[in-house]
Amino acid sequence: MVRNLGQFSRFLEAVSFSHALNASKVARDTEAKRRTVAGFLEVLEDLLLVYRLEVFTRRARRRTAAHPKLFLFDAGVFRSLRQAGTLDRPQEIAGAALEGLVAQHLRAWAAYSDAGFDLHTWRTRGGLEVDFVLYGPHGFGVAEVKNTPTIRPADLRGLTAFGEDYPETRRLLLYRRERRLRRRGILCVPVDRFLTDLVPGEELDPAA
Repeated sequence: MVRNLGQFSRFLEAVSFSHALNASKVARDTEAKRRTVAGFLEVLEDLLLVYRLEVFTRRARRRTAAHPKLFLFDAGVFRSLRQAGTLDRPQEIAGAALEGLVAQHLRAWAAYSDAGFDLHTWRTRGGLEVDFVLYGPHGFGVAEVKNTPTIRPADLRGLTAFGEDYPETRRLLLYRRERRLRRRGILCVPVDRFLTDLVPGEELDPAA
């Protein structure tokens, strides 16, 4: 499967550019055939080097996207693999790394909480998106990650739409500032404090 090292090397680079993005982007960015790309992804998944978050579709009121979101297993590995050029903005790479770091913690929290939570993403065909959806028999929460100290109205669009479709959910926006606040009924929490306080078996944000 990986004897063609040239193709596999290009594939790994494409994976790094698709970290925290649509998994189908890998097939578009690599020169390998779609079947080959699917095989490469299966190899990496079997080795626990990448994972995919499926789109949350339960009782969907809007047309949802079909393709899952792809993550490398570790944000540090992503930063090592991701090549940066003059056209790349550092904040874009840092934002993808931060989203991957939150994904790592949420996956671990869900696994060690032993409460049957599944981690998803949510994206509509109209372009609305929420980074993470945690759904299980004992809770339903969503979180959006923004690598910014300021919150713009556009940053809340996905969470607002999700709350309209699923009013029972708890909504969090994780951002880069040392202040907890509410915007349009959405709790905005410093991302570093959120990750520090994340404890298996306890609520996502007990102070919410």
